[in-house]
Parts: sequence; structure tokens; C-alpha cells
Amino acid sequence: MTTLAGAVKSAPKSSYLISWKPIGKLQQTVANCIERRGLGLHSGKISTVRIWPELAGEGRYFDFKSNVIRASIDYVKETPLCTTLFKDGYSIRTIEHLLSALEATGVDNCRIEIESCDSNDPSVEVPIFDGSAREWVEGIEEVGLKVATDSGGNSCKKLAPFLSEPVHVWRNDSFVAAFPYSQVRITYGIDFSQVPTIGCQWFSSTLTDDHVYVKQIASSRTFCVYEEVEKLRSAGLISGGSLENAIVCSATTGWLNPPLRFSDEPCRHKALDLIGDISLFAEAGSQGLPVAHIISYKGGHALHASFVRHLKEKQQMKNDDDDGDDDVSREAS
Repeated sequence: MTTLAGAVKSAPKSSYLISWKPIGKLQQTVANCIERRGLGLHSGKISTVRIWPELAGEGRYFDFKSNVIRASIDYVKETPLCTTLFKDGYSIRTIEHLLSALEATGVDNCRIEIESCDSNDPSVEVPIFDGSAREWVEGIEEVGLKVATDSGGNSCKKLAPFLSEPVHVWRNDSFVAAFPYSQVRITYGIDFSQVPTIGCQWFSSTLTDDHVYVKQIASSRTFCVYEEVEKLRSAGLISGGSLENAIVCSATTGWLNPPLRFSDEPCRHKALDLIGDISLFAEAGSQGLPVAHIISYKGGHALHASFVRHLKEKQQMKNDDDDGDDDVSREAS
């Protein structure tokens, strides 16, 4: 961590950490409704998701029991092994794969209607399918995208956050950092030294267009360590987990359900999660991912959320104080 902290501190300082700028694209939405039904990984319950077209500037939000919960870091609640939105007593769990697909394929605005098979449960979980984002990508490709317009029929420019200096969060030997860069690049490292078959892996790729995500990231599945399964079940997690919706690796015998889709599939899946979690920085139809080189090592949903909160808090500080002493600003479109 000394090396990371040193790199951040030695970089040139600017009075503006983030500038929101047009990226030469118009905001988009889905061209028609996407409907999918499936099992929740942790709850073991069936839910139905419908993704509806939405006006420009509305962003992405969930509609659960007629309650609107925006896909925003403002509503993220700390939960083990997944990202959860919580508002007014209602919660939506395991949103990261869906949001990852929406962010990466350019669905900037949509209403995500979700229903649980248990009408009395104030919580619901997004279906896990095969443990990747492939099902969502296929649904988006089936209906296609269209330019989103506002209530007056006008299209809107899509904005993205650009960094002028490094920003980072860390916890022990884990970190998420972002450095100014000409495009979006994701680099992710994991270290499962206790599971030799997984071991230490690194994955890095620019996200120049959605084809990179679709071909290299979207189909990578969630994974777990076989020796930890019973402990997770005892904690009330992965009730719906199986060899059909996760790749499972034993510390002694290796993968229980090969073959892998990529030799570094676990690491690619962590990159998939990161994209979904950082998408929570988006608002009003903007891009959530900073135009930056984002590097994470041994991260997870909680650390991803801390990184987004760090960006959000500094931005709010700047919005509240125009003295120029803070690190974050937002440019007008």
C-alpha cells in the first residue's frame, strides 16, 4: 500500500477532482420491455424483472411494490457478498450483475420493475441465472437500444466523469484506485493463495465499446470456495446457490464444475462486479464509470461502495462550498 499511496500523493494536484463532460453520445434507453424470471442466489426465491424504456434524464431506478429506489450509492446498504439497495423498509438485493450489463451496454435510463414470488416479503433479489451478466446482455441485444428523449421530445447529451488527479480507498491490503486516463480501463487483481487452483490472477482491459464487455467480461460467472459453502449457508447466504449458477473450487481438488469460460474467469467476474457497483455513481442518465484507469486489488462489494461514496462525498463537499478549496466539481453540460 505504500507504493499506491506514494503514487497518489506524488501526482500533480488540481482544484477539481471530477469534471462531468459530454462524451459525444446521446443518452439511450431500451427499445422495448425486457422480461426475465429466475432464482435468487442468496434468498433462494423466484423473482421477475421487467426493464422498461424511460425518459432521458431519469437514469436507472427500481420499482418494487410501487416504491421507487434509484440505482444510486445513496441507497446502498452493507450486506455480505452482494450489493443491496435499501429505502423506506424495502430492499433489493444482488443488483450488481444487472447494473453491470446496463452500464456497459449503454442503457442510461430505464425503469426496472421487480416482483417477488413472496408478496409479503419487503425484500426481493435479482435473479442470478448462470452467475454472470450474460442473460441480461442477451435481453438487451434482443430488444435493442434507442435514443432516449425527455418529456418534450428532446434528446440529451450523455455526460461522464473525468478525473484530474488520482483517487483511492483502501482497507488493509485491499484497494480501489483510479488514475486520470484517456478512456475507461479496468484492471483487477485477486489473490486466493489458500486455493492454489485460483491463486493470484490479474485481468485488464479498456472498455472502448460494449463489444469488449460482451466478449471478455459479461459471461464470467460468480465463484466460491467449496470449503466455505457450509459456513455461508449457516450464515443465511447462497440458499439458492448450486453448480448451475456459480463455479465452485476446492482448495484440495480444484474446480468441481469445469470447464471455465476463461482461464482467469474469477478475476474477470470481479471486474464485472466492479462495473456494476461503480455504476451507482451515475445520475440523471450519465455514465457512472469515470473516464480513468480504475485498478482494484482484492476488492469486494463493500470496498467498491466505499470508493463510490468517496467520490460522491467529495463532490457534495464541492457543491456545498464554491470556495475552490475542495477537490471535486461538476461542469455544466
